Amino acid sequence: MEEYMLPCLNKKYLGFECMGCGLQRSVSLLFKGEFAEAFFMYPAIYPLIFLFGVLITNQFINFKFANKSIIFLATLTVSTMVISYAIKMLH
Repeated sequence: MEEYMLPCLNKKYLGFECMGCGLQRSVSLLFKGEFAEAFFMYPAIYPLIFLFGVLITNQFINFKFANKSIIFLATLTVSTMVISYAIKMLH
């Protein structure tokens, strides 16, 4: 699976990582069952999975607090991405 991963064009041409760097490797680690390593590779992986899960579920089953759940999970995901990116850039 690693040989099919796309390179980060931002890192390749500009020399620094983007907010999505690590997502593909994190998914690969999840498929291997390395859950802690996946989190450390890309901390937003779990909120992102929950967000997609709610979005897909909401397409088939409408539940009462779907909109609030989606807004909360989207905010949590973006916040996690921005905070982890800022921490990565400061170190």
